[in-house]
Amino acid sequence: MALINYATKEINVKIVYYGPGLGGKTTNLRWIYGKLDAEAKGKMITLATEMDRTLFFDFLPVDLGSVRGFETRFHLYTVPGQVFYNASRRIILRGSDGIIFVADSQNERREDNIDSLNNLKENLATFNLSLDETPYVMQYNKRDLPNIMTVSEMEELLNPRGVPYFESVATQGIGVFETLKEIAKMVIRKF
Repeated sequence: MALINYATKEINVKIVYYGPGLGGKTTNLRWIYGKLDAEAKGKMITLATEMDRTLFFDFLPVDLGSVRGFETRFHLYTVPGQVFYNASRRIILRGSDGIIFVADSQNERREDNIDSLNNLKENLATFNLSLDETPYVMQYNKRDLPNIMTVSEMEELLNPRGVPYFESVATQGIGVFETLKEIAKMVIRKF
């Protein structure tokens, strides 16, 4: 839930990047962080395992200007990709205002995507929430690789509700800001 501080006229919004391990969640945040002006971003905090995977979260407050006279600050987090770290995933997901599900387009990652999406639903349920009441978008990442599923296959597999989706190549920044802009609009519309 967004934190609104009437005294300072500031709205703080939490966006969580969710998806399978090594699917591109951290790469999205690193790309965004690298492209923003220094005055528009805070410090990125990365906690990684010995295998350089995100263990807890990446944190990136992004100042996106004013909404109805309030300064809006977006806090971007990633969850660890491995379901093994489910307790951390749940803690990071708590209080999120919007979710970007980053799916790996490679055919061999089909089950990992399904497992991660089911895990997201289960973790939301622990907070008495569902994807039906949470703004979220899909990002189909790694579209530049061989042996990928078609967008139609991914839509059928992962997006039965037909929420907005974006094709991406996070390592090149393709689709990264488009995805973030869409979830930002969806979250802001709730105010």
